[in-house]
Amino acid sequence: MSRNRSAELGTKPISKLLIQQAVPASIGILVMSLNMIVDTIFVGRWIGPLAISAITVVIPVTFFIGAIGLAVGIGGSSVLSRALGAGNHEKALRVFGNQTTITFITSAVLAILGLVFQYQLINFFGADDSFRELALTYYRIVLYGIVMLAMCMMGNNVIRAEGKPKFAMYAMMLPAIGNIFMDWIFIKVFNMGMAGAAWATFVSYAVCFAFILWFFIAKSELRLKWQSFILKRKIVNEINALSFVTLARQGTIAVLTILLNNVLIRYGDSLDIAVYGIISRMLMFALFPVIGVNQGFLPIAGYNYGAKKFGRVRESINTSIKYSGFFALLIFAIIMLFPTQIVSIFISNSSSLDASTLANNEEILKRTPSALRWVFAVTPVIVIQLIGASYFQAIGKAIPALLLSLTKQGFFLIPLLLILPPFMGVLGVWVSFPIADTLATILTGYYLNRAVKKDLNPNISAEAVAVANPGDHD
Repeated sequence: MSRNRSAELGTKPISKLLIQQAVPASIGILVMSLNMIVDTIFVGRWIGPLAISAITVVIPVTFFIGAIGLAVGIGGSSVLSRALGAGNHEKALRVFGNQTTITFITSAVLAILGLVFQYQLINFFGADDSFRELALTYYRIVLYGIVMLAMCMMGNNVIRAEGKPKFAMYAMMLPAIGNIFMDWIFIKVFNMGMAGAAWATFVSYAVCFAFILWFFIAKSELRLKWQSFILKRKIVNEINALSFVTLARQGTIAVLTILLNNVLIRYGDSLDIAVYGIISRMLMFALFPVIGVNQGFLPIAGYNYGAKKFGRVRESINTSIKYSGFFALLIFAIIMLFPTQIVSIFISNSSSLDASTLANNEEILKRTPSALRWVFAVTPVIVIQLIGASYFQAIGKAIPALLLSLTKQGFFLIPLLLILPPFMGVLGVWVSFPIADTLATILTGYYLNRAVKKDLNPNISAEAVAVANPGDHD
């Protein structure tokens, strides 16, 4: 890595650094989420709403395997950033090599198991007779390329930790644009239906993987040797301790999606799964600037904590909450004012459609706007929960990071989904979201405030930090 580039994380003004890190991340997330949105629009308009239901039930397994790379990428890059902040370049190389090995082996094993048990998994995820075959068609093809997705998710976070966020942005933009183009070719031009949507996704994984491989061969200054890929217990333990935070969070989201699908089928029908499919895409798309700020915050906080510049860490927290709060408020206003217009983008009212598809589309347009408003009801306050959980991950405190990351989905939303729907039906599903967001924000805000007063005291000794983070100076 360029030491001058990484050193900027400890010297440049926080606001400029956050913009420098967050803008490319936000653009990359925007394009990636636009890809998901357009993919859903194409599938909904050209195949039908049940195709959206099919993709929605496939997401948990592909999401979880891809999240292996995301988890190892984020967790390992936290270790990498702090090593760079402490001037330990050799450790950074060992961490990156071990990240690569862990991601490849784990995702490959899970992909094979996913193909072996495909029928059991699809049924478990909530598919019913109306769209099971559509789901299986999409699932098989996408799983062939899931190892590439995991490697991309890992590599993207390492690129950002290396201080080159623009390349991380390109790594997300290229496959997203390619997927949109391939969707049009395979679904519309070649009329391949659900298989076309799946092959378009497969191609997008391959494009992303090719770009990231090229980056580390031609542009990266993290020059790995074969020895870097050999797993070292101490490095693996340090990576896994923080990776488990992200993996547990992503795994909980996968479990949550499975539960949502089954609850919606039990108290509603397959169209309610399509409603959630649209909402889940909107959650990724609408919150792209908030997620971008959060991703930009991680390397800044991690580097400065490793360099013992606690005032800059405190400033990065306050600035990140301020910026992301502004975007969250804007998103909230748009969702509340224009829910019907947003939902209408995903469905077609063309006279060429058969009567059954038209009826399903009308029902989707009727059900989704209200559900969308409920899910986004407390969006302005969730930034505290996101930044708070990320702070503990950035400074290497795995247990608090894990627990706070799980507050919304694991501790509050899943129990609420088991309690409210028996009394309120499908409405209970949508009402659960703002309640869980509010409770998670209150809890995270309390612990973040307490930790900042304790951890970021300018009088804290260097020895105390070294004791708290013993792996940073190996």
